[in-house]
Amino acid sequence: MGRRNIMTTIECVLAFACLLYLPSRTSAANPEFDKIVDDYFAARFEFRPSEGTAAGLHEYDHRLEDLSVKRVLRRIDELVHFERRLAALNSDKNSRKSQLPADDEIDLAFLQRQIESELIDLNRIKEWERNPMAYTGLPGQAVDLLIKRDFASPAERLRAVISREKGIPAVLEAARENLKEPPREFTDLAIRMAKGSLGFFESSVGAWGRAAAGQNNELIAEFQEWNARVIAAFREFAAWLETDLKPRSRGRYAIGKELFLAKLRAEEMVEIPLEKLLARGEANLEKDYQAFVATARRIDPNKTPAEVMKSLSNEHPTADDLIPSVRRKVEAARQYLIDHEIVTVPSEVRPKIEETPPYARSGSFASMDTPGPYETRATQAFYYVTPVEKDWDSKHVEEHLRLYNPPVVAMINVHEAYPGHYLQFLYAKRFPTKVRKLLYCGTNGEGWAHYCEQMMVDEGFGGGDPKIRLAQLQEALLRDCRYVVGIKLHTEGWTVEDGANLFVDKGFQEPANAYEEARRGAYNPTYLYYTFGKLEIQKLRDDFRARKGGSLRDFHDAFVAQGVLPLPLVRKILLGE
Repeated sequence: MGRRNIMTTIECVLAFACLLYLPSRTSAANPEFDKIVDDYFAARFEFRPSEGTAAGLHEYDHRLEDLSVKRVLRRIDELVHFERRLAALNSDKNSRKSQLPADDEIDLAFLQRQIESELIDLNRIKEWERNPMAYTGLPGQAVDLLIKRDFASPAERLRAVISREKGIPAVLEAARENLKEPPREFTDLAIRMAKGSLGFFESSVGAWGRAAAGQNNELIAEFQEWNARVIAAFREFAAWLETDLKPRSRGRYAIGKELFLAKLRAEEMVEIPLEKLLARGEANLEKDYQAFVATARRIDPNKTPAEVMKSLSNEHPTADDLIPSVRRKVEAARQYLIDHEIVTVPSEVRPKIEETPPYARSGSFASMDTPGPYETRATQAFYYVTPVEKDWDSKHVEEHLRLYNPPVVAMINVHEAYPGHYLQFLYAKRFPTKVRKLLYCGTNGEGWAHYCEQMMVDEGFGGGDPKIRLAQLQEALLRDCRYVVGIKLHTEGWTVEDGANLFVDKGFQEPANAYEEARRGAYNPTYLYYTFGKLEIQKLRDDFRARKGGSLRDFHDAFVAQGVLPLPLVRKILLGE
């Protein structure tokens, strides 16, 4: 329930020219900072053209990422260059600092941390040498961006697909050249993703491409040639992952205390000693655990809490009805927001609820995929739900489907759609600056979605049904366990199996789901941002209302209007701190 990745055709000069015409802010601007922002995003999308497509900048549609060592090292040099330019602008010795408008000061701080975060991943952790998922998931994602949204004619998008397909063998070859000794957990997931990608290009892309070409036989022929090459390349790559990389996947996933804290500081602007950070997470885990036990006792005092939760999950959809069952229930959350004036809903457009694409099934059970802030035509947003896999045994299938029982689905709908991720996305075009439209912070985005779960139940969603409260508390325990497991996997020598045990014992997760959750922590160290963000937003809400008054909706409207900034910067905007 979230989204992140490290490396998630027009000449660069044309891309730069286009970016110059994107409005950077609504307040008075500092021209020098404006130039740095424009240069930064031009360089960012030059390195990550599929991210440019996702942002709605379609001059990047015909290009695919170059993940060669040479290009990665050049990206590191670029980031160091931007770091120096921003430092010079922000220097105490430089009188221009005092001339920065308030929006620029906020954005400068956000941009500096973003650059620091990317440098940590590329230059210190060196994810490009240790994480095969970055290479395995990119091709499917880059092509899916072109086929799932109708921002241009099918034939035009098909030509972009073909252009990107021509670059896919080089991406897979870069993986072979760059990867050293990745952790086994990463390679296992990459194998799953490679098999899913193979099926994606064989079926979904193949069928779409033939239809998109229409009667253009030349275009059909070119597409079929390159799609066949991609399928062959992925088949060979999946075999290489199994027979070559997996046997030598003996690397450590733990990044250690120093890098863990550095990532948290750069990505979330969180600067708390590790011991205090862990104590906070463990205390919240225990608080929610005790509340879960008490709520379970209200439902059935003759059963253990785990048995009560199990009894809730006895009612769950079949594999065939999983996606339709979520579709039937999402509207209730939206209507509750409107009826109870919880937050302003600025659009009548609904998300489309679909299966998670095969290339993206790396441990997430549900996610939101929204169009970019500069997309003008293809405005479809996709609420993804992960289906069962064909190769799962019956026990794994049953445990997976139990997650989607009605009370938990009600909470997932709140988190992913209303008033969580989708509602926040609906405000994206109103965010006041380019930086805030294009960058994302987990404690804000995921913290907000997780905050909404408890807030909605506190505000009466579910009509006081203790089963809904129990589901909300299980979702809270899930995030509390992520908080603790992430820290212990990376700083205290925990194994994924140790983490899975905590998810079962304290989070009441099914064993198969518990292992998926713990393994995610191996490659997403700071996934404490759900609980940490929720707690910080609760405090900000209480402080905001105490100092400024107003309704709950007033706070929510003010919060979601700022962009997905690190929470200390939101506090600065809303409270002047």
